[in-house]
Amino acid sequence: MQNIVVLTGAGISAESGINTFRDANGLWEGHDVMEVASPQGWRNNPELVLDFYNQRRSQLHTVTPNKAHLDLVTLEEKFNVSIITQNVDDLHERAGSSNVIHLHGELLKVRSQFDEQLVLDWKHDLVLGDHCEHNSQLRPHIVWFGEAVPMMDQAIKITERADILMIIGTSMQVYPAAGLIQYAKHQTPVYFIDPNPAISPTEHLTVLSEKATTGVAKVVDELLG
Repeated sequence: MQNIVVLTGAGISAESGINTFRDANGLWEGHDVMEVASPQGWRNNPELVLDFYNQRRSQLHTVTPNKAHLDLVTLEEKFNVSIITQNVDDLHERAGSSNVIHLHGELLKVRSQFDEQLVLDWKHDLVLGDHCEHNSQLRPHIVWFGEAVPMMDQAIKITERADILMIIGTSMQVYPAAGLIQYAKHQTPVYFIDPNPAISPTEHLTVLSEKATTGVAKVVDELLG
């Protein structure tokens, strides 16, 4: 079976009702991103950070996977499909995708400040005083600005094996995730789906200037057809 690697960003989750990472003013839900998505912000005001992610986690419980998430699952009928997502939600998993890597962490997990390898499933609010077994405060399992992306090496290896590459709902302007396309084999067919693509088509690159739910359906029909 051929390997399809799918890179997804905020655009695919936006159609489920999840607010995108930043609005036009460079804010995230009214906050400067460095206040709620950086180690410095965590040190300065951990209660604010915890409240912010508690709200994101609460919102996640109210939404469901959309047609784009579900259509990607159908590709597993004929292909080995690996999804590498910049999103911290669990919509790919809930849709039924069986191989998902989260580059930027997961909302429904927390980790120990004492041991970053100690990661726990966490579906409810996280507050100050929630400690791990080492009596250390738990923090959101999110890759913040200035932190390393621990899943990047694995994502690179998967991308290197891609026979087909799909890029959905991401500008591919944020590094290191944006650099993944450079690891695909030369002449690998690439499908780029985004309403405002910052890229032009080439011989091996097909660009669909569409939202995820319509663009993914077209590509999936072509690949399964």
